[in-house]
Amino acid sequence: MFYRDEKLALFIDGSNLYAAARALGFDIDYKLLRAEFMRRGKLLRAFYYTALLESEDYTPIRPLVDWLQYNGFTMVTKPAKEFTDSTGRRKVKGNMDIELTVDAMEMAQHVDHIVLFSGDGDFRSLVEALQRKGVRVSVVSTIRSSPPMIADDLRRQADNFIELDELKEVIGRPPRPEPRPEPRAEADEAERD
Repeated sequence: MFYRDEKLALFIDGSNLYAAARALGFDIDYKLLRAEFMRRGKLLRAFYYTALLESEDYTPIRPLVDWLQYNGFTMVTKPAKEFTDSTGRRKVKGNMDIELTVDAMEMAQHVDHIVLFSGDGDFRSLVEALQRKGVRVSVVSTIRSSPPMIADDLRRQADNFIELDELKEVIGRPPRPEPRPEPRAEADEAERD
């Protein structure tokens, strides 16, 4: 699958990888992920793509974005757009496909192998274009979730499909438990009586 002397670049569709890992019941340890692919080849770049809600003072992804920036990842972000759909529900839209595609095409002349962390079928044409440039493309996602997180045509187009569940022992950590609500004061007083 990988050759020690080949130049690698990682392209991580943040929201897609997060959803796939959650569907499999684990969180990604990005330090381990980067180390694993440095072991597999000459890692030139690791790109991480995500949209951020700029309207909120704090977003749960901000600490991850900051950590990744300080630890060898090239962060590509843009503001997410908020809107209300026809049923009145608040929705957030933040597609990073174009940014990832442009960066991958620019990087193609400098690498031998691109590893795409996404199951989004929209990337099938990108994979095909990279292959025409002589770049091998591996796609990391999962077929073990229900429903599978990878589009069948993307999986067929890739030179290599890497099942995310099989990387779990190498790059995963258990998901953080949900915070428990604080016990109510009345319950504390009742226990003391």
